Amino acid sequence: METDPEGTSVHVQVVLFDGFDPLDVVAPYEVLHAGGSASGGAVTVELVSAEGPREVISGTGGLALRATGALDLERADLLVVPGASGRVGEPGEIPEEEVGAGEWKQDQLIPVLLGRALTTELPELLKQAMDDPGITVATVCGGSLVLAMAGLLEGRHATTHHLGLDMLDATGAHAVRARIVDDGDLISGGAVTSGIDLGLYLLERELGPRIAHAVEELFAHERRGTVWSARAPAPTTF
Repeated sequence: METDPEGTSVHVQVVLFDGFDPLDVVAPYEVLHAGGSASGGAVTVELVSAEGPREVISGTGGLALRATGALDLERADLLVVPGASGRVGEPGEIPEEEVGAGEWKQDQLIPVLLGRALTTELPELLKQAMDDPGITVATVCGGSLVLAMAGLLEGRHATTHHLGLDMLDATGAHAVRARIVDDGDLISGGAVTSGIDLGLYLLERELGPRIAHAVEELFAHERRGTVWSARAPAPTTF
């Protein structure tokens, strides 16, 4: 959603699910929260879950964050979907249990954790968000795989952690090897630390470069790489 920064009010909901990666959540949350402060409250951000307010345990050492509300498409202008934190696994390793099945526990394979998120109400809510032209959906790292495994990214351009690009491509999405990919109302970030860059890019899109630059200076962080955009002309061969 590209808007005029004057009079803009953007409410962001960062979605938690069991096994989420904490840095995927905290990095964009802090950037967007700082953007709200720098803009006089033009951005508000909260942690939510599909089930409503609850303690949600991450996949990193049992660290928990509290979802203070429910994922609410009537209130959200922007959703941020993180990936999961778990074992990458060895090449060719087969999960001990079916993807998405069984009780959640620490140190499972990431595809199993992502698949379990799909057994909740989250996929239907994400589908509604993707179908709503008034909502922008952003993902960090394996968050795009949550959407892709739910069948929501066919034909869309997106990125994810470099180890998951083949899996993303296999779902029918157009996997792009870039740190940030802008596909209109779908914005995706690559590996875990891309959440900082994603948050800054979202601030630039929503509120303009001066707000994004102020937060960038506050965090002493310079964004990396060029944002890949589906709206730009394709290059000719070199």
